[in-house]
Amino acid sequence: MNQPNRSSPARWLLLLPFAGLLYAPLYNRMEPVLLGFPFFYWYQLLWVPVTVVLIWLVYRSVRHDD
Repeated sequence: MNQPNRSSPARWLLLLPFAGLLYAPLYNRMEPVLLGFPFFYWYQLLWVPVTVVLIWLVYRSVRHDD
């Protein structure tokens, strides 16, 4: 029984949302406003679909033996 490749380079993509949201002073500001939302809120909300896409990409790139 083969173990999945845990050192796949695509798995590094999963660190992007963590790094993008870790340092709050990077996005702790009001401007620019998008659809009435301050930057602080829409920056964080933008990471939700970005994270979904990244997880999907990593899932598709890792070999699954069923």
